[in-house]
Amino acid sequence: MRKTKDGLNIAGNRADKVILIIHYISRWILGIVFIYASYDKILYPEQFASAVYNYQILADILINITAIVLPWLELILGIFLIFGVFVPGTVILINFLLVIFTTALVFNLYRGIDVNCGCFSAAPGATPADIWTVARDISLMLFSFYLFFYTFIKRNDIQGSFKKIYS
Repeated sequence: MRKTKDGLNIAGNRADKVILIIHYISRWILGIVFIYASYDKILYPEQFASAVYNYQILADILINITAIVLPWLELILGIFLIFGVFVPGTVILINFLLVIFTTALVFNLYRGIDVNCGCFSAAPGATPADIWTVARDISLMLFSFYLFFYTFIKRNDIQGSFKKIYS
C-alpha cells in the first residue's frame, strides 16, 4: 500500500482519495491564510500591538510580546502546514489559535466593544470585527477541526495505531 509522507493511503479506494484531497486542500487553505495573516503584522508590529490592546483581554505586559511573537508563529505554522512539516503539532497549534481568535472576537462582540479585527491587517480600522468576521473564523475552524480529526482520530483508526498503543 503506497502512502504519502504523512502516512496517508494513496492507493486506496475512491473515498480514501477524496479524503486525501480534502486533507491537502485543508492544509493549503489554512497554510496560505496563516501566511497571509502574518505578513502585515510582521511589517507593522506597533499597529498590531494597538489592535491587540484594543481587545482589552490581555494584560498590558503581554501586549508587545504577543504582537511580536504571534505573527511569526502564524508564518511558521502556515509554512509547516503547506510543506507537511510537524503536521500533528502544527494542527494542534492551529486549532488552539483559531479557537482563541474566534473566542476573542465573540467576547468583544458580546461586550459591544468595536475593535479592528487585526486578523489580516494591522492598520487602524482595516477590518472591523463583526459577525462576518466570526463566520470567517468558524469556516477556518471547520478546516482545522477536519485536520485535527483526520490527523489524530481517523488516521489512527485506519492504520490500527490504537491497537498498537493499547495492546
